[in-house]
Amino acid sequence: ESSARARISRYELGVHEPPFATVKLLANVLEVPPPYMYCEEQDIAELLLALHKIPSKLRKQKMWALMALMADA
Repeated sequence: ESSARARISRYELGVHEPPFATVKLLANVLEVPPPYMYCEEQDIAELLLALHKIPSKLRKQKMWALMALMADA
């Protein structure tokens, strides 16, 4: 148990990064997309979560609509 505690502490301190497979497992448990785990900016993280929550059949359509809005800005 102490080795797991030490490993998590190193992740938290940025000494080591977990393998991507571990990140994917954590993201799955937290119901977020894996890239969310790497976001350093809150607004980008929120945008990723919003896109992730859109059903996959509608996501591409919504994404293109958003990109068109941003191009007009």
